[in-house]
This record gives sequence, C-alpha cells and structure tokens, in this order.
Amino acid sequence: MIKILFALLAVLGSSIIGLAQTTSPTQQPPPAPHTNLKVGDKAPDFNLPSTIVGADNRRMRYKLSDFKGKKNVVLAFYVFAFTGG
Repeated sequence: MIKILFALLAVLGSSIIGLAQTTSPTQQPPPAPHTNLKVGDKAPDFNLPSTIVGADNRRMRYKLSDFKGKKNVVLAFYVFAFTGG
C-alpha cells in the first residue's frame, strides 16, 4: 500500500513539475541574432561560463581563442536539455 501511494505521489509531483515548465502558446522565442557567417568561415570569438568554480567561488570562463592552436573544439547544443521535453 505504501509503495503504491509513493508511486502515485511521484507521478503527481512529476506531472506538476512538467506542467509548470511548459510555456504559453502565445509566448514566442527571441529572434536569432543576424550574422553573415557562412559554412567554412572562422567562428567569432566568444566566451562561456564553466561548470568549474574557482577558488574565489566564481565560475571560470573560457574563450574560444584560448584553445586556438591547442585543441580541437566541439560545440554541442542540447536543445531539449532541462526542459522536461
């Protein structure tokens, strides 16, 4: 009986979280920035926060130019990460 109650509560909780994360049908995503990049062009320099926290409790930042001539860089976008979809 307790297992069934726990399972129902888990399903109810995940349903509520899923409903809370959905967006309104009238809400539009922001427009993509306009660029003049074409296939084969060099990527513009940008920086992103790291998941690593430094000694001063601040997130480290990495620039694309930090890796020039050192490593191969792969930038992967996970479109539905953390969206519940």
